[in-house]
Amino acid sequence: MPASRSRTNEWRRSLQQVFERGGAIEFAIARPDIEAESDDLHDHVAGADLVWRVKVLQLTDKEMSVEAPMALGRNMDIEPGIELVGAISIGQNRWMFRTRNIGGSSAENPKSRSQRVLRLSLPENVRRCQRRVRRFDTRELKLPEVEVWPLLDPKSVLPAERAIKMSWEQSRAGEEVDPNAVKSDAVMPTVGPLFTATLMNLGGGGIGLRVESDASQSLARHRVFWIRMPLPPELDVPVMATGKIVHTHIDSMHRTYAGIAFDFTFNHDHQNVVAEQIAVYIERLQATQLKANTRSESS
Repeated sequence: MPASRSRTNEWRRSLQQVFERGGAIEFAIARPDIEAESDDLHDHVAGADLVWRVKVLQLTDKEMSVEAPMALGRNMDIEPGIELVGAISIGQNRWMFRTRNIGGSSAENPKSRSQRVLRLSLPENVRRCQRRVRRFDTRELKLPEVEVWPLLDPKSVLPAERAIKMSWEQSRAGEEVDPNAVKSDAVMPTVGPLFTATLMNLGGGGIGLRVESDASQSLARHRVFWIRMPLPPELDVPVMATGKIVHTHIDSMHRTYAGIAFDFTFNHDHQNVVAEQIAVYIERLQATQLKANTRSESS
C-alpha cells in the first residue's frame, strides 16, 4: 500500500497521537452550500471562514471532546447539530474531515481553557492534504485575507476605534453603515506601509497570521500592528484592532507564521466591540446553515 494511502487510512492513529500529546485540532463552521465531494467548494460561496484551534480533551471510538471556542473572554456558542469542517495536522501531514457538534457545549471541564467542551462526532473518512502546497487549506476553508500595518503610535488608534464602535452600533441597530467611515484618512492611525496576510486561526486572545516571504520584513522590524479583518457578508463592519507579536516561525517556503495577541491598552472598551463582532459572525453563520438545512428538508 502506498505510504500516503496508508497514512490516510490510519488517521485515527494520528488523532490518537494528537490526543495523547495534549495537542489540538482546527475547525470552522461549514457553510451550507459547500458540497463535500466538490473540487471547487468555494467557487460560488461568499465570505471567509474563521478557524479555531482547540485542544482535544477526550477521545472514544465514536466521538471526541474538544475545548469550546472563546474569544477575548467571551464564550462562542455553537448549537448542537451544527456541521463543522475540521483538520488534524502532524508534521507535514494534514487531514481534512467533516464533523458535527453532538451537544455537551455547556459541560465544564477543568482541562479546557474555556471550562466548556464540545462533543464532536468522529468522521467516517478524511481527506489528506499536503501542507507544503501553498494553498493547502483552502479546498474546504476559505481563509480571510487581512490588511496589516506597522503601528507607529499606539495611542493614535483611538479615533479609529471610536469610529468602529459607532459604525458597529449602527449595524446592530439595523441602520445603513457607511463603509468609508472606518477607513478614512481622518481616523486612520499613524502607521507604516501596508502588507497583507492570511488569517490562519483565532484563539482566546489573539490570531495566527501567515505572511508571505516578500512581506515578512515588516515582522522583523516592528512588534505592534494595526490589523483590519473584513468578514463579509456576515459583518458589514470589519474587525479592526491592535495586535502585538508574541511568537514567529518560518517554514520551508520562507513564509512567516506569527502569533498575534490583541492589545487594548489604550481603550479597554474596544475589546467588547471586537468580541461582540466575532460572536455575531458565529451566530449569523450558524443561522445561515440552519436555515439552509430547513429549506433542504422541506423541499
